[in-house]
Amino acid sequence: MKQKLEFLLQQAVAGITTQGILESDFIAQIQLERTKDPQHGDFATNLAMMLAKPAKQNPRQLAEKIVAALPADPAVVKVEIAGPGFINFFINPDSQFQIVRQVLEEGSTFGLSRVGAGQRVQVEFVSANPTGPLHVGHGRGAAYGSAVADLLEAAGFSVEREYYVNDAGRQMDILAASVWLRYLEACGEVLPFPSNGYRGEYVRDISANLHRSAGGKYRKSAAQVLADLPADEAQGGDKEKHIDALIERAKTLLGPEAYGQVFQAGLDQILLDIKDDLAEFGVGYQNWFSERSLMDDQSIDRALQRLDAAGFLYRQEGATWFASSRLGDEKDRVVVRDNGQTTYFASDIAYHMNKLDRGFDKIINIWGADHHGYIPRVKAAMQALGADDSKLKVLLVQFAVLYRGDEKVQMSTRSGEFVTLRQLRNEVGKDACRFFYVMRKSEQHMDFDLKLATSRTNENPVYYVQYAHARVCSVLRQLDEKGRQRDPLLGMQHLNLLTEEQESALLTTLSRYPETLERAALNYEPHQLIQYLRELANQFHSYYNAHQFLVDDDKLCNARINLVCAVRQVLANAMSLLKINTPEAM
Repeated sequence: MKQKLEFLLQQAVAGITTQGILESDFIAQIQLERTKDPQHGDFATNLAMMLAKPAKQNPRQLAEKIVAALPADPAVVKVEIAGPGFINFFINPDSQFQIVRQVLEEGSTFGLSRVGAGQRVQVEFVSANPTGPLHVGHGRGAAYGSAVADLLEAAGFSVEREYYVNDAGRQMDILAASVWLRYLEACGEVLPFPSNGYRGEYVRDISANLHRSAGGKYRKSAAQVLADLPADEAQGGDKEKHIDALIERAKTLLGPEAYGQVFQAGLDQILLDIKDDLAEFGVGYQNWFSERSLMDDQSIDRALQRLDAAGFLYRQEGATWFASSRLGDEKDRVVVRDNGQTTYFASDIAYHMNKLDRGFDKIINIWGADHHGYIPRVKAAMQALGADDSKLKVLLVQFAVLYRGDEKVQMSTRSGEFVTLRQLRNEVGKDACRFFYVMRKSEQHMDFDLKLATSRTNENPVYYVQYAHARVCSVLRQLDEKGRQRDPLLGMQHLNLLTEEQESALLTTLSRYPETLERAALNYEPHQLIQYLRELANQFHSYYNAHQFLVDDDKLCNARINLVCAVRQVLANAMSLLKINTPEAM
């Protein structure tokens, strides 16, 4: 109905344009909202007030001309002008029943939109450093990014999902050194483990695998490893200098080839675990982009050359700086250190240049909220590269905090004391994880309630929604058990028998699904779909508890069956988008 009214208003605007009230090339942005008060009709628009200035007319008088130009339609029984120029539409009550026919005819495609018009959008999300397994904090970004990408696709955009693999840099060298030291322990060497190394059991697992496959190939004596190293923190030294010295010692003793093999062993196993975890979580990617590839194909050098040619690089104190403060950043940033090594930010500039060169219409980065300060410098880099920085949209996600009772669970990857996404999924299930993770706005703080997520009660929102779907399936099984045949055609012919308050509420909510999906997609807010699901499920359960569906009157029975089947279809469509299962029995 909303789409129909928008079309009627477009026809009316075209009509007044031919009268010379508006310029022929003027494009009207039609905003149509459902009214909160039935006395103001079913839908209202402020179109006349928006057009008043370009039309140089009084809004209320312009509203009268728009109404006069509206084509007649049997679905609209009355149009009124209210206040300073609002146009209120009153819909024929019989037209509300058409939503049942539309849902059942369109099935799984009901609600899909073409508003994206095939625009190419890249959504990069999770992109956690491959230095350890994904933990529960990463899960929220995974669920949110996946839902945003799927919503955009449902709204008609061409979406490419990407994971940026940070497989270069100091943190990966710390991982490689940690793996090697645990490997040496497996070989029988006794040496202290660095306070700044990665301590998780997964590091021991990687080292054990390396020892089984390579034997003593990478073994060096503890004396060789520890000779003249700077003291660690426990000995009153500097832990950063100590770990950096260990990395250099590993590279020197092993040589480039062997060190690269140890490095790759850690990267490969962790990345494989990440891919498996995300696949089991219902998250897939079209592309896994390697940071090291930017170095291998000289992309970083080319990006810096472009910045230099544009006049945005300068040298100071032996380092090369990007003058990002000229483009809105709070200060300038180092891109090449005084030792000649490029910074992580230099890689990020090259990565975004690569994204731009791939021709996306919109680039969406989903980052943890702690990266908020990083946005201005990336946008500055895009401007310096000669690109439109409005193409980049950064969406921030607060990490979810897991509680066991009243105790907050620590999630430090370096110490190894964290709950992995796999552990959480095994405990509460994929459906509850994904539902809870996108239940609130991504930038809002979230405490993950394990007890609620695993409960089989109406207080558990995902259980409550899934139970609505299962209840409809149960009704159909009961119909079959009673030996009665469903007659969808008979039900369609007598939808006017659906006169109960709960039935009218369900019809209205069903009709809102397409606009809810589209709004959720365009605003990057999957929580709107969650809110819709909870409302639809609540209305269905109220209807189920108040009325019998399998009544003796075949006409009313089939009308009600058609209605609840439409409810089941919309529940399934929305939950499918969120990668949440729709059980037929619970």
